[in-house]
Amino acid sequence: MRIGKKLVRVMLPGLLLASAASAATQGKPATVKGYVLDSACAFTKNLKKPVSRDCALACAKAGSPLVILADDGTIYWPISDTTPATGQNERLLKFAGRRATVSGKAFQRGGSRALVIEKIEPEAAKK
Repeated sequence: MRIGKKLVRVMLPGLLLASAASAATQGKPATVKGYVLDSACAFTKNLKKPVSRDCALACAKAGSPLVILADDGTIYWPISDTTPATGQNERLLKFAGRRATVSGKAFQRGGSRALVIEKIEPEAAKK
């Protein structure tokens, strides 16, 4: 019986930690509204919105990853959930320089946030 209690005391924290890590790797459902712009401008120019659609498209076509700048200032890196991973620029190009509503699974690690896109559409016009 002593071995059983000792084993539980040793293994329980590890199982709880593994369970928490597993939940974190599954992502949380999220819907984000904001601008689709190139990552360099989002960081180096501290833009709140793209300079223009043409600029965002030119940067994306030159290889700059597109990101989603949420209304609260959070930058989401669009990622794939496949292995090997695939870039998401092609999927985001038609939204570059524009506002979009993006739904999917959000992940956070350290100070970074990422989003596996399940649905993306132009943001509905405000009435």
